[in-house]
Amino acid sequence: MKSSGTLSLFYGVLLFTVIWVVASEIFAMRLTGTIVNKFMSIGLIILVILFQDQIKRFLIDIGSQDRWKKLRRFFKHEKNEEDEGRHARIMAIVYACISMSKSKTGALICLQRSVPLTDYEKTGDIIDADVNMRLIENIFFKNSPLHDGAMIIARTRIMSVGCILPVSHDMNIPKELGLRHRAALGMSQMTDAICVVVSEETGKISVASNGTLQRELSGPDLEHLLSSAAI
Repeated sequence: MKSSGTLSLFYGVLLFTVIWVVASEIFAMRLTGTIVNKFMSIGLIILVILFQDQIKRFLIDIGSQDRWKKLRRFFKHEKNEEDEGRHARIMAIVYACISMSKSKTGALICLQRSVPLTDYEKTGDIIDADVNMRLIENIFFKNSPLHDGAMIIARTRIMSVGCILPVSHDMNIPKELGLRHRAALGMSQMTDAICVVVSEETGKISVASNGTLQRELSGPDLEHLLSSAAI
């Protein structure tokens, strides 16, 4: 709730509940208690409406297939080609980001985890291609018609490019950060995706996840972050 900006709303609900208990139980204020009781009788429905995104994300996270896959591999002691393929994809992204960092080529790459990003994929151009270092660099090349917007990598493929992501309106974001960083933060607040940003102005690499932004990362730092995440 803190990362999605609904923590203040939760405190408001908590304060309303305290007022209800104090008015109806402690001070026995019958009229006030009766009015508040009417609201509390439909309180569960209101809470579901207010926190539907958080509840959805929580349930998706519990039922994530990645969790079950890890559990199955633990008991079966599996180490198959899937792990090697995952490492190859991560290194393709890392090498591409390092190369774009040196040339100060702006980029925004969104990596799907347990929450599906299908709706965001539809905002861009579907390409459904293998994760390849040269392809990533060519897409974000300044003269490429697809370099604006975000690249979404899901289901081991580059699914869509030029995608529109939700922008974070957090007032604590440093002023020097541009729209790419705000979009990365907004996406990490709305979903559990990991967003990699290469700054066009400075060439520095940043990663947004769970509503937080880690800045000025090196190649090994980026590799460690992506390898430790379920992508």
